[in-house]
Amino acid sequence: MTNHLFDYFRSRLPRLERTFIETADGRTISYGELVTRSARVAGALAALGVEPGNRVAVQAEKSPAFLDLYLGCVRAGAAFLPLNTAYTPAEIEYFLDDAEPSLFVCDPAKRAALEPIARAKRVPRIETLGADEGGTVSVRCAASAGSFADVARAAGDIAAILYTSGTTGRSKGAMLTHENLRSNAAALVDCWHFTARDVLIHALPVYHTHGLFVATNVVLAAGAAMIFLRKFDADLIVTLFARATSMMGVPTFYTRLLQHPGLTKEAARGIRLFVSGSAPLLADTHREWQQRTGHAILERYGMTETGMNTSNPYDGERLAGAVGLPLPGVEIRVTEPETGAAVPAETIGMIEVRGPNVFAGYWRMPDKTKAEFRADGFFVTGDLGKIDAKGYLHIVGRGKDLIISGGFNVYPKEVESEIDALPGVVESAVVGVPHADFGEAVTAVVVKQSAAKLSEADVLAALAQRLAKFKLPKRVIFVPDLPRNTMGKVQKNALRDRYRKLYQ
Repeated sequence: MTNHLFDYFRSRLPRLERTFIETADGRTISYGELVTRSARVAGALAALGVEPGNRVAVQAEKSPAFLDLYLGCVRAGAAFLPLNTAYTPAEIEYFLDDAEPSLFVCDPAKRAALEPIARAKRVPRIETLGADEGGTVSVRCAASAGSFADVARAAGDIAAILYTSGTTGRSKGAMLTHENLRSNAAALVDCWHFTARDVLIHALPVYHTHGLFVATNVVLAAGAAMIFLRKFDADLIVTLFARATSMMGVPTFYTRLLQHPGLTKEAARGIRLFVSGSAPLLADTHREWQQRTGHAILERYGMTETGMNTSNPYDGERLAGAVGLPLPGVEIRVTEPETGAAVPAETIGMIEVRGPNVFAGYWRMPDKTKAEFRADGFFVTGDLGKIDAKGYLHIVGRGKDLIISGGFNVYPKEVESEIDALPGVVESAVVGVPHADFGEAVTAVVVKQSAAKLSEADVLAALAQRLAKFKLPKRVIFVPDLPRNTMGKVQKNALRDRYRKLYQ
């Protein structure tokens, strides 16, 4: 038996002297160095007592050594468990208790706060890794051999566990197999036409599926290179366009770049592909980007449990507001939520997905896993959407975001689209807030342009011409910004909490 995922990456290697990573300060790491560095990590993990199937939890800043740790875990047969760098010690306590890792790697500056928690949860070993690649992990790797006999892992073995954001209820660990990650990378390389000639601007965090399992795995699977930035920097990225061929980002990247005076068609001339994901891209952003740069952003749809599911086409129409067609080998259907019966085209329902990308289940939650799968193997995503006449998928919102007002179903996306189209509006979020008469009141939270003279009455008057009365917001609230998580998704649960007493 081979190591399913790493052997796939190894089979895709370009010449070993080719660059894999270039950092913002000009440092380069070749593919040959990557193989050696990940071997040292795998050897160090084995020396620390990490066995095949063990979990390695990591809360560390973005660096090339973070990727070495990921690939070293794969080669050692362990399950890589990246954790958001924003998580507090109290949150880390939950993950260590739930996952029971054999090793926890944290930032050296956080060790004093986190080590007592790890000890209390009986984590056998605690090591450190800093943004500068310093720490005890690096010391151990320096003493480790530059070669390693990869641990045999089958397609169905667990390569990683990613915890869901846990905005409601208990955060769940999605178990991703070697084949989940391999198949998704292969499909994206094919659909997005990645080759060894590509250079990707990588400014995403690496604790999330977007930065780690989409961006990084696609580069590895194509034998391409990436300019590896610690964080998003609009000034720097605009200058890097001349040396890159592609960029993957969240919508916030594109809205901030649109504010940059250096964003022109000439500046973006050498880029062949801009990809957006992790949160909905406004149609206005899509159109403005195309006008400014001559490029249509390619939007796709994925989630922690499945990796990527759909993509707008590389060749063909990229529809603003749509997330495209199913990836090769992936099946998408829209169903009636309660019965699972398929609904006609253009009808809103629950999005379900089946394919080699779909996770193996939730860590130590067999009942929850069973409840989220149909008998025929389709995973119930919890996302509401529709498939149009062309076969493109459109996301309407999360099932939990559905508003039931006066007995009528209101889909927030429909109301948001109308508000976002109004002159002077930057963006909006529509939520359901408790109401004595209606059960839930449709409530709009709006960010407007600084110079816009737009009132609540103006918004309501405009919507009255476009929407049924039961869909109209009871209130329109103006705010400077919408609350977002680290991947740019609007935190509607925070808005519901903030305004839960609005109608009392």
